[in-house]
Amino acid sequence: MPGPSPGLHRALLGLWAALGLGLLGLSERPDRVELVPLPAWQPVGENFTLSCRVPGAGPRGSLTLTLLRGTQELIRRSFAGEPPRARGAVLTATVLARREDHGANFSCRAELDLRPHGLGLFENTSDPRELRTFTLPPEPPRLTAPRLLEVGSEGPVSCVIDGLFPVSEAGVYLALGDQRLSPDVTLEGDALMATTTATASAEQEGARQLVCNVTLGGESRETRENVTVYSFPEPLLTLSELNAPEGTMVTVTCAAETQALVTLDGIPAAAPGQPVQLQLNATEKDDRRGFFCDATLDVDGETLSKNESVELRVLYAPRLDDSDCPRSWTWPEGPEQTLRCDARGNPQPSVHCARPDGGAVLALGLLGPVTRELAGTYRCTATNDQGQAVKDVTLTVEYAPALDSLGCPERITWLEGTEVSLSCVAHGVPPPNVSCVRFGGAEVIEGLMRVAREHAGTYHCEATNARGSAAKNVAVTVEYGPRFEEVSCPSNWTWVEGSGRLFSCEVAGKPQPSVECVGSGGTSEGVLLPLAPPDPGSRAPRIPSELSPGTYICNATNRHGSMVKMVTVSAESPPQMDESTCPSHQSWLEGAEAAALACSARGRPSPQVSCSREGAPWPRRLRVSREDAGTYRCLATNAHGTDARIITVGVEYRPVVAELAASPPGGVRPGGNFTLTCRAEAWPPAQISWRAPPGALNIGLSSNNSTLSVAGAMGSHGGEYECAATNAHGRHTRRITVRVAGPWLWVAVGGAAGGAALLAAGAGLAFYVQSTACKKGEYNVQEAESSGEAVCLNGAGAGAGRDAGAEGGTEAAGTSEVPAGGEVFAIQLTSA
Repeated sequence: MPGPSPGLHRALLGLWAALGLGLLGLSERPDRVELVPLPAWQPVGENFTLSCRVPGAGPRGSLTLTLLRGTQELIRRSFAGEPPRARGAVLTATVLARREDHGANFSCRAELDLRPHGLGLFENTSDPRELRTFTLPPEPPRLTAPRLLEVGSEGPVSCVIDGLFPVSEAGVYLALGDQRLSPDVTLEGDALMATTTATASAEQEGARQLVCNVTLGGESRETRENVTVYSFPEPLLTLSELNAPEGTMVTVTCAAETQALVTLDGIPAAAPGQPVQLQLNATEKDDRRGFFCDATLDVDGETLSKNESVELRVLYAPRLDDSDCPRSWTWPEGPEQTLRCDARGNPQPSVHCARPDGGAVLALGLLGPVTRELAGTYRCTATNDQGQAVKDVTLTVEYAPALDSLGCPERITWLEGTEVSLSCVAHGVPPPNVSCVRFGGAEVIEGLMRVAREHAGTYHCEATNARGSAAKNVAVTVEYGPRFEEVSCPSNWTWVEGSGRLFSCEVAGKPQPSVECVGSGGTSEGVLLPLAPPDPGSRAPRIPSELSPGTYICNATNRHGSMVKMVTVSAESPPQMDESTCPSHQSWLEGAEAAALACSARGRPSPQVSCSREGAPWPRRLRVSREDAGTYRCLATNAHGTDARIITVGVEYRPVVAELAASPPGGVRPGGNFTLTCRAEAWPPAQISWRAPPGALNIGLSSNNSTLSVAGAMGSHGGEYECAATNAHGRHTRRITVRVAGPWLWVAVGGAAGGAALLAAGAGLAFYVQSTACKKGEYNVQEAESSGEAVCLNGAGAGAGRDAGAEGGTEAAGTSEVPAGGEVFAIQLTSA
């Protein structure tokens, strides 16, 4: 917040003074804040002084001075407690210079706080002053340079110093004597490296100083090295003739321009600065001879040397030596070669090689293919301006072996029993060595041998010489006449019907013999026996459905002969069952003596048939039981296979009236209804028939005769009722008696004891029912209640009263059967 203007300030102070309120006296704002200038460079790690002056500002007791590094407060001091009339203030501080202070701005801030006296806060800050810090190590820079420097040559110079800060502010000075050098300066971290090249001139010859000076922050570090600049020209080596004809005298001279000591091929001069000479008579051996001139000079305690060399060329006629142009050349055929026949001579001779008859010319020195056509004798001539040389050479072209079909055929056929040798001829240079070994063996085949079948096979023939090898497989086939073997063409063969097999008669022989088998005698006379093809891939003849057994003569033939063999053929067949030999449905009679299933099979040899029950055990019993009914599996087996058949067995049994019951079992009023139910057990199912008392009307039967019903019962319905069950295996009956006594209707079912009297009394009436109601199909019965049509009570129209008195007995078909026990049921009928 800005304070009042100076005029207002003074007016207020005057007012306070006039009123006796101002103990402060006159005040002055800090308009001048001065920071004493900083050193141009301040070494890192050393103290420097910060001094701030605020002249005239007051009162001093209200002043506060702060020294700042950027915005960071270093020192803050309040002058509270100073006399009210004291004016101006000075703040001084000692600060340690750091690397991070480099480039930092320092300033001073003055604050005059008159707010406790009702006035404002007056602030002012000095102009900032930048501090530059540096580090310069006490060690001098490391100077590297050659100790000796030849006039006109260059030498590398480098000057390195570490630990500089800020390294970018450092300056470098490099000089050789009075010549200032221009270095390339490289900065890396706090290190400085100055590199350059120093070139010595003739004016600098002698001892000179190389100076490196590094300055930073007004300080410097310097290093000096001594460099000796010298002059040492190359020695002079001369020949009286560089190209001297053979036999010429040649002078060799070695000299130096300075006070150097020269040596020619190890011979020193008499004194420094003097030359050395050598004389020789030039020969072929001196051609390309080198001469060496060495000069030494002592410079600043070090011996320096320089040398010069020269080559003498001696001119001489061509020479064709065996080492450079052999009399016998051997070249491999195939890849490209450079053909050479080199001649010695100076100048270099030209060489020409051609056949003496004017034929082929060898292209010497050129890369080209070598073929066997180049083989032969050539005359080589070497020529230069000093003369010529002539030489005959022989060229041999070597090549790897070759096995062609003419000298070594791929396939050879021998005849068993003859004498042969395995011949395989190879082409090649040098002549190849040929050896043949059978596959799987190690013995080399050589010389004559008598041919046997085991000689057939594949042989590996290999031809070898110095240029390589060639290999070839040779297949040897040994042929021989036909021959039967029992294993491959048996004397006895059994043909199995339906097997799809043909007679296999494989005959040994090469080439493969043709075989034909023809029947001889009996049913097979003239019959051609179909044969299985020897090759599985060949088309087989049609498989016959029937084959005539008998004796067949087999004849095998190839170009080396024929052979015959007698073969006996028999015919057999696998098991076969069908409905005629093993019916799929069979019936047994309960109680009959147990017997095996009627199941047989056809086949040769005769099959064995065995049967077992499916899904359940089959206990063996002496008599047939109903439990024997079920599904059976019969299996027929002989040497050629099996056949199976599933049989369903049903057990039939005689009828039994299992139940004869009346309903309702309780009392019935006269005119009521009652029903008699007859249930029989039998297989095949039984036919049900009834016998009713004479005069019983309005009787109805169910569709299967198992139920007899009466609607509106009357006294005439009383009496004996008989139910008979009949099938192919017999007949069974049961009786039930209905009695009327007064208002009660008694119904009784009994055997021989319970119903004998009643049956005797009603025998005549029963005979009447049998003779009148059912005779010749005449029916005297009312319409059946359930079926709506007139029916005979016994369901058959005859036999109702046959042997009526034989109750309680058991009969065969056509007789009655009553249980021995007497079960009695009663129905009471009451009148209205």
